[in-house]
Order: sequence, then C-alpha cells, then structure tokens
Amino acid sequence: MGASHSREGLELSDESDYEDDGGSTRTESEEQYEDAADDQASTRTPPVSNKTLDELDSKLKSLKLKYGSPETPMNLRNAVKLYLHVGGNTPKAKWIISQKLTYYEFVKTLKIGGDDEDDYELSSGGDEGFWVLKVGKKIKVRVSTDMQLKMFGDQRRVDFVDNGVWALKFFVDDEYRNFITKFQDCLFENVYGMDATEANKVKIYGKEFIGWLKPEESDDAMWEDADSGVWKGSGKSPMTPVRDSQDLLEEFEEAATGGGIQSLALGALDNSFLVNDSGVQVVKNFSHGIHGKGVYVKFDEKDKWSGGSTPKKALLMRGETNMMLMSPFKEGKPRSTGLHQLDIETGKVVTEWKFEKDGTDITMKDITNDTKGSQLDPSESTFLGLDDNRLCQWDMRDKKGIVQTLANTSSPVLNWTQGHQFSRGTNFQCFATTGDGSIVVGSLDGKIRLYSKTSMRQAKTAFPGLGSPITHVDVTYDGKWILGTTDTYLILICTLFTDKDGKTKTGFTGRMGNKIPAPRLLKLTPVDAHIAGANNKFHGGHFSWVTESGKQERHLVAAVGKFSVIWNFQQVKDSAHRCYQNQQGLKSCYCYKIVPKDESIIESRFMHDKYAVSDSPEAPLVVATPMKVTSISMSGKMRGLRN
Repeated sequence: MGASHSREGLELSDESDYEDDGGSTRTESEEQYEDAADDQASTRTPPVSNKTLDELDSKLKSLKLKYGSPETPMNLRNAVKLYLHVGGNTPKAKWIISQKLTYYEFVKTLKIGGDDEDDYELSSGGDEGFWVLKVGKKIKVRVSTDMQLKMFGDQRRVDFVDNGVWALKFFVDDEYRNFITKFQDCLFENVYGMDATEANKVKIYGKEFIGWLKPEESDDAMWEDADSGVWKGSGKSPMTPVRDSQDLLEEFEEAATGGGIQSLALGALDNSFLVNDSGVQVVKNFSHGIHGKGVYVKFDEKDKWSGGSTPKKALLMRGETNMMLMSPFKEGKPRSTGLHQLDIETGKVVTEWKFEKDGTDITMKDITNDTKGSQLDPSESTFLGLDDNRLCQWDMRDKKGIVQTLANTSSPVLNWTQGHQFSRGTNFQCFATTGDGSIVVGSLDGKIRLYSKTSMRQAKTAFPGLGSPITHVDVTYDGKWILGTTDTYLILICTLFTDKDGKTKTGFTGRMGNKIPAPRLLKLTPVDAHIAGANNKFHGGHFSWVTESGKQERHLVAAVGKFSVIWNFQQVKDSAHRCYQNQQGLKSCYCYKIVPKDESIIESRFMHDKYAVSDSPEAPLVVATPMKVTSISMSGKMRGLRN
C-alpha cells in the first residue's frame, strides 16, 4: 500500500551509469568517473584555482567563440555536475550522470520555448520578463515552486523537477550557498515583481514577520513549548521519506453506489456520507473505517441542481441529521446563489435556501460549521459563509425564530445574522473554524487571516503568506496551529505568542507582536512530485479530527493526484528533526507516508478521534476516489514515521 523507496535522497555517486549527450550509455566498467569531492584525483578534470578560471573565462569571452558542445562550460565560475534520476520509484531507480561538467546561470527572459528563444533573453534586470534557471543546453526552467527544489547542504547538492528529476552538485560550499541565495532572490522577484532587497521583503512581509524574512533569526521556542506531545521526536528520523507499507494495517475498499463521488462528509456519530450528482450514499462508521450500509438516498428530479451541476460541498448539521449541499459553480465561476437542505432521516430535500442581503441576491463560494464540532449539536441552526469579499454567518430561522420551510412559494431566504462585506479585494478562497468558533481564512494572494469568534470585521492577525494561493485551510481544535494548502506545498503556522503580561495566547485573540515564529513547509520530494504529475496539485490538507478540549491532533494529510500523503504532526514540529538540518530559508519537511490509489483522489481525511482504538495511534484514514472508498487502519509503528 505504501509506495516503494526511490533513491532520490541518496548520496550521488559517479559509480552510477553515465549517459553522454548522444544518448549512449557507458557502464561503470567502460568508463569510471570519481565523485565531485574527489575531482582533484581525476586526470580528466584537473584542479584549477578560481583565479585561473577567471582568466580563462575572460580570454574565451574576448575571442567570442561559439561552442556547440554542452561538455564545454561557457561560464566556468558556475561549474556544476548534472545528474538525472531514472526509474521513478521502482527498485531499479538510480541517478545517472547527464554531464560530468557543465554550468548554470540565472537569466531574465520574456518566454521559454519556441524558436530563437535566446532572442528573448534580457541583458539586465528590470521590470520586464521573469527569471529562469539555465543549465548548459539541457535545462531552461522558470524559477518557481513548481520546480520543487530540495536542498542537500551536506552534499552541496540541489534536486529539482523540469520534465524529469535533476540534481546539481557543486564543487565547493560557497558556490552551493551562492546558488541557493540567488535562487531564492529570483523566486521572490518572480512572485512579487520587485527586486529581492531587504526593504522590499519588509514591505511584503512586514516588520512583525522578521522570522519569515530571515528564518535563521526566528524564535522557534513556541514550536517546542506548545505541547510536549506523546510522540516527542528524537531528531533521528531519516531525511528521505518513509513510504514502506508495514506500518499500515488493514485496507478495506468497496465500490461506491452510483459512482462519481464528488465529496465526502465524515460523521463523528454513526454514519458518514458519499455525495454524487444523483444522490447520497450512507455508510456506517466503525473503529476500522467506514463500510456501506446499503442505503442510498436518491435525489428527486425536482431537487436536481440547475444545469445538472453536482453538489461539491456537503456540510453536516443538527446532530448529523441534516446536510447542507452546495454546488459552488455559477456561470463557470466557483460560487453559488443558494443551497439545498437534505433531511437524512427521510431522504428528502426539505428546503432550498437562497443567499440574500438587503433584498439583493448574493453568492457564496464556501460554507462551514460555526465551530469544529457544532455539527454534533442537534439544535444548530447557523453556519458560516464565505465569498471573495464576504465573511458572514447565516441563520436558517427567520427573525422571529420560526424555521422556514418549503411551504413558501419561492426559495426561503437565509438570514444574514452577522458578518462583513469588505470594500477592497480580499480575494477570500477558503476558511475553517476552531473549537470555540474563531475563524481562519485563506486568500488568493497567500495571506491567512485570523478572526476572533466575536468579530468578522477586522482580523486580529494577518499572516503574509508566501505568494502561492491558499486553496484550502484547516486549524486545530485549540487554534494553536494552522495548515494552509497550496498547489505545490503545505504551510504549517504556529499562532502562539506571549503578550506583554507574559501570558501565552493565540493570534485569534490578540496582536502577535514582532516575534512571530517562522512557518514550516511540508513538501514532496522532487521524485514524488514528478511521479504525481505536473498537473496534479495538493488539495484538501487536513489535521486529524478532534472535538474535545485538551486533545491534540496527531497527523496531517493531503491529496495530490493518486497519492494520499501523511505527515506525523509532532515530527514536523520538532526543531531537531533531521529534515531541517543543512537547510537555508524556511524549514521544509520531507518525511511522510504515501498511500497510492488507482484513481485520482477526491478527498483524504481521518475519521473522528473516537474511532482511534487503543493499539492504534490514529483513527482510520478514509480515502475517496470517484468510484471507490477506502478505509485504512494504522498501527502503533506509525508513530515515528520511521523505518
């Protein structure tokens, strides 16, 4: 069930096969190349000083010669060795030498691809164009998070994706560090459209977020002090991801009734629900996962959504006896003018609600419960709504407290009880609530805002983000941790701070001051990112599910393509974790488990904590694909995510 190991994280060795530029392969017995660190012993690449390289480079440039062989570096100051990873995640996976000596450079260009693309390279910086990384004649890739660049400081090496998985190995430490600094500066400029000066970085991040600007100066004490946890890490976990299958126990898989699953609504009580365009399949919750009950609620023709669109958002309410169904697509845009209320016990849509404010129809792109566990409240009548520039609470009762029904001639109107319509573009994308009803909102520009349970008008804290749109957001029950999902990585944020009176609070209740901890990033290795596919993006990052004060979430899970990816929460928080050693910039964690499926995954979520049995560190994981639903139980060995 877990994916097999790749050799992505292993030391590069010149004892691997060598592929020359003509495509022929020479084995170790035919031609031997020594490791980059031992180049001084090689007669093929004699040692030279930086001064000699500079003089030679100057002479070559003065001659204005044009070299056709990629084996001859045109900029010897940026000399590197280039490797290519072949074999994917199969047992035959290995690194081969693509070029034993080449060069890299960062250039600004107006385009990549097509004829005479070199004509579009710019001779200097400026506002036009974007930065690309060129490696000899083989690689020209836009500097972005899509490259999934991974650092190996102890090996003077970086791996990245560009129609394959490549590795650059540098000859000295300074060259490696210079490359990383230049890469990060080019990435900043490509994202924000301004030079990567310290003044501009402060302008983007703000003075309060000095830890985001300079992670090496960040105070990580809050990460360690937040909770000691039952799985305190040892810092000895491997740098490469652990994806072996022995720590995952049973897997129960069954076909979904009706097929075409669009959304998964997990219940904390007896049942969970799979929604497709023709109805809802009711499944039973067990300590080892969810199984079909044989009950399928089919939508009546009159209850069909206009245009035949499918309800992609399902929200459980009223002690999980009712479900709010929303199809967030109107005129091709991700928003809806209303929703359907399904009575699960009768299997009937009892109300078609309409979003309205001050007599005018409005739209919503997302809905969620008032609190992390309010779906368990039988008397619940309110829920939250989100649109590009709106954050509000809706009430299913009229102003006199009388529940509206389908007896009305037209769709009943939800009552806007509180909220705010922002005048400027906040570009809200997604939101979630804590156990006490505090709200976290993710935006298109990457910002993450925290609102207290008493006010939706002004955020208590606004995290600047890293430039990538936040497509999904989750928060722990206690509000101490936030998980934001972007296309290429997850961002984990600690909201804790110490106020002027020495009290520890969260950013939902007060201004966090100027000692805000730097976030941590959760990423795929370049090999796994490449296997997942260029068009497959992270989506639906979740914490495991608790609804009781004092309990701590234990894992994080997200889907990408056909992979469910699981991280150990305590391990990610551990500053001594080996993944974080020899890194520059924000700490990135690559230790995870992958659960592969045969289809693209709709959603991956952990069941409620009450379904975690005594010999398992976590409740079962439920993975929904369009045609199947799988329940995966986990063993106690999972706790360290280690071999």
